[in-house]
Amino acid sequence: MAAPTRVALALGSGGARGYAHIGVIQVLEERGLDVVSVAGSSMGALVGGVHAAGRLDAYAVWARSLRQRDVVRLLDVSLSAPGAIRADKVLARVRDLLGGVRIEELPIPFTAVATDLAARKEVWFQQGPVDAAIRASIAIPGVITPVVLNGRLLADGGITNPVPIAPTASARADVTIAVSLGGEPRGPNGAGPEQETAEARPMEEWADRFRAGASQLLERDAVRSLLNRFGGGAEPTPDEPVAAAVAAVAADPFGTLPPGVGKFDMMYQSLDAMQSVLVRYRLAGYPPDVLVTVPRDACRSLDFHRAAEMIDVGRALAAEALDGAGLGAAPAGEATA
Repeated sequence: MAAPTRVALALGSGGARGYAHIGVIQVLEERGLDVVSVAGSSMGALVGGVHAAGRLDAYAVWARSLRQRDVVRLLDVSLSAPGAIRADKVLARVRDLLGGVRIEELPIPFTAVATDLAARKEVWFQQGPVDAAIRASIAIPGVITPVVLNGRLLADGGITNPVPIAPTASARADVTIAVSLGGEPRGPNGAGPEQETAEARPMEEWADRFRAGASQLLERDAVRSLLNRFGGGAEPTPDEPVAAAVAAVAADPFGTLPPGVGKFDMMYQSLDAMQSVLVRYRLAGYPPDVLVTVPRDACRSLDFHRAAEMIDVGRALAAEALDGAGLGAAPAGEATA
């Protein structure tokens, strides 16, 4: 019988999208692929460390059980610390699962990547308590408080290395598989930078589209009745909302912010934008044999109550990537994306 294909696995950063890593690992195991080395940043370090300790199934069961109210209770919000969330309660659960195991005792070699903020470089944890290494790696700037360890001020590994392939380079593996959590939304996307002017565009450039939308709205009897009632009986026309929009743009060329955008959303979207560029740079230096890419719009970074959904996303994307690479036979009935 042929020996199983040996896999070096790099798991990327991306908040709650990191639950997709669980689905990827499940598919690797189901296809008989042998993970012989794991490296992870942020949520990738958490999932990778738990897997290397042989406790991934228990963690997945717990993650699937979380509802939104449970996540709120776990987030340890702090108004005074240099991060909105202390994450002590989450790490306490992870610590219970790991049982105090050390990295050098793990059956699978494991590296957690963090960032030394003062030295401005990445730090690889390949010794010491697994839970401490994970805690350093998940300290998202402004969101989860950083930690001080051995005189180093440590924060999220995704700041410097969002998909850490380099730590697995010495592994005796047949194939390297990387999982990035910052992919472009699925669908057509233009390449290269977008050209735009800082001057508000003339309304005439898109008035026809606006007018068409207004016409559809005015076709509704209830809307027409309401406008007639408060408009003195005058018959409304599509040009009226267009004229109002022109006046609004003239007064303030900036549009309104999307509804529901909060401080955390802005921080995460800013980090995602920076990391997407850094991921391309890193992957060019250490190209994996197989890349599983999770779209960044699969869920928001703090949607930790959506574990079941993201695990399924990881399973589907892993099956698609492995089929494309011809790795492992898909079990009967396995769904592909």
